[in-house]
Amino acid sequence: MTAQISYDDVEVGTEIPAQTFPVTRATLVQYAGASGDFNPIHWNEKFAKGVGLPDVIAHGMFTMASAIRVVTDWVGDPGAVAEYGVRFTKPVVVPNDETGALIEVSATVAAKLDDAERTVRVDLVAKSAGQKVLGMSRAVVRLA
Repeated sequence: MTAQISYDDVEVGTEIPAQTFPVTRATLVQYAGASGDFNPIHWNEKFAKGVGLPDVIAHGMFTMASAIRVVTDWVGDPGAVAEYGVRFTKPVVVPNDETGALIEVSATVAAKLDDAERTVRVDLVAKSAGQKVLGMSRAVVRLA
């Protein structure tokens, strides 16, 4: 695969289409199985509350992976992401109901970094329940 978005067609300030990702308790169990992270704060409500959390919370890496999907869907190639980093600021609390939680992600091209490498910096904002759940969420993306 190669990036579908041309460096020449992108300007600083370009908004990437926002997306919302639902998270249920079933999603967390599936992620735990795939990742091998069976920490009970991600599936056991009694345990999570017992250690001071408001409820079961989504895995940080799951939240991080969900957020970058906005960029990989936009560029058309997951391999185009050269760097990606976040700071975890708030947990995504996942109630035990049919709805669960939502991770709402928006992103903007914040800088054109290197004409020769055709790279841009994309800044992401990830929120759940109206609160930012990732801080300093940035990706360096190599465009076509």
